[in-house]
Amino acid sequence: MSEETPHAPELDAVEETPVWLEVNEVPVVTWMCTPDQLDSLVIGWLFGEGYIESMADLRRMRPCTRELGFWVELEPERVASVDGMSRRRILASGCGSVTAFLGSIPDVPRREARPLSIETPAMRALFKELFARGERYHQTGGVHAAALTDGTSLLFHAEDIGRHNAVDKVMGMALQEGTSPAGLLLLVTGRISGELAFKGARAGVAAIATPSVPSTVAVEIAHAAGLLLVGRAVSGAPQLHHPPGSR
Repeated sequence: MSEETPHAPELDAVEETPVWLEVNEVPVVTWMCTPDQLDSLVIGWLFGEGYIESMADLRRMRPCTRELGFWVELEPERVASVDGMSRRRILASGCGSVTAFLGSIPDVPRREARPLSIETPAMRALFKELFARGERYHQTGGVHAAALTDGTSLLFHAEDIGRHNAVDKVMGMALQEGTSPAGLLLLVTGRISGELAFKGARAGVAAIATPSVPSTVAVEIAHAAGLLLVGRAVSGAPQLHHPPGSR
C-alpha cells in the first residue's frame, strides 16, 4: 500500500503583518501583507507605481534588521517623475489594502499589440494549477493568489492576504528573473478592481483573468489600455471585456 502525502495542517487564522518601505529616506508605503516573498513585493510595487522599469533602476535595496521594512535608493529623477504624476490617493477596494494611488484615464499606458488568445479549457487548467499550488490557501482558505502565465504554464505564482500584494509579488518575481510581464496573462483569484487593472496596464500584460468579475472602473481602464479582461474565467460562459476595435 502506497503512503498518502500528508496534508498541510489547517489553521484558523491567516498571518498578516505590517511591512514598511522608504524610498530615498522618505516613507512611501506600509503594507498589511503575508510576510513572505517580501523582496518581490517591494520590487513589484516599485515597478507597478512607476518608480522602476527593471532591476537596473534599483540602485540599492536593504532590509531593516530590527523589524519588517526596507530601504530603497533610486535615482532622484525617477522619484521626481512619480511624484509629478497626476494621481489620486484613494481608499482601495482590495483586501489587505488601505489606500492606493490611482492615475487618471488619460494617463493609462496603451497597448498596441493584439490581445493574448487562450481557449476556455486551457484557462480552466491554468486556474486549477494555480489553486493546487496554494499552500496557504489550503491551510486557511483566507488568502488570494496571482500568477503570470504565457498561456501554457504558470511562470510565477504568489499568495498574499491582499490580492494586490499577490500581484505585486509576481511582478517582482518576474523582474528578478529578468522576465518582462509585457504580453503575458495575469491570473488573479479575486475581483479585478480599478487599481489592479491599472497595475496590469502599467505592466503591459495582454489580459487579466479571474474566476470572479471585474469592476466597472476596471473595465473602463482596460478599454483605455487595450487590455482584455476575462471574468468568470472557469465557468461555462466566461465574460470577455474586449478593448474597443480588437474583436
